[in-house]
Amino acid sequence: MEVLVYVLAILIGISLGLIGSGGSILTVPILVYLLGIDPILATSYSLFIVGITALVGGLDKAVNGMVDFKMVAIFGTPSIFMVLVTRSFIVPHIPSIIFHYEGFVLSKASLIMILFALIMLVASISMIRNRKEEDLKIDSTFRYKEVFIKGLFLGLLTGMVGAGGGFLVIPTLVISTNMPMKRAIGTSLFIVAFNSLIGFLGFLEIDNHAIDWKLLSIFSITSIFGIFIGSKILKKISGDQLKTGFGYFVLIIGFYIIFKEVFHI
Repeated sequence: MEVLVYVLAILIGISLGLIGSGGSILTVPILVYLLGIDPILATSYSLFIVGITALVGGLDKAVNGMVDFKMVAIFGTPSIFMVLVTRSFIVPHIPSIIFHYEGFVLSKASLIMILFALIMLVASISMIRNRKEEDLKIDSTFRYKEVFIKGLFLGLLTGMVGAGGGFLVIPTLVISTNMPMKRAIGTSLFIVAFNSLIGFLGFLEIDNHAIDWKLLSIFSITSIFGIFIGSKILKKISGDQLKTGFGYFVLIIGFYIIFKEVFHI
């Protein structure tokens, strides 16, 4: 089981290296269903693992001039603010039991996993559609308002379910700022890294005793190894087909989580 977990950790890094997203989509289900970690804690673990991995990948992209730091600040500022609000005020105040009716119980943990699964379905559709860079570009108008609003939504998403949200960041950067795809991937890695790590720090302020630092360290190192593999693959082949295949994989896992959490199968 441990071998399988760390092989999948490499896949997390490969996903981030290839398409700048998808890390948390794999991380949370691995932690919850393979390692038996509570979903609330798993979302916090995901923030650290994806944050560290994305930061290393972002630094590698920055060395090659593939990061727009101005956009990191413009997109990241509202997002980081919303992450802190969500992790500090919204998540801690969600009741343990959300809904109870005739034997059906919707717990806080199940709600988090169902929300996460819905995000997975949205992300999978985005990957399967696999729109190319020329299809994404609409015009060259820099829409600050759209970027700001999506930054807030990204922060809410990151804070609630531990998802970095790269699948949301990249299309926004390409469409709203006319940014080239490869530069958008590098910029996305930095935004995802800052959002995730700040969200994790917000969790530490609430409860730093539940953290298994050994697990986080090994998992993160393995995932970092994967991101360099993904970056190498991206230089040699197009990631379009891999992105589509990964999208179908995410779609299946998303439906599995919903059925498992709703019907307890």
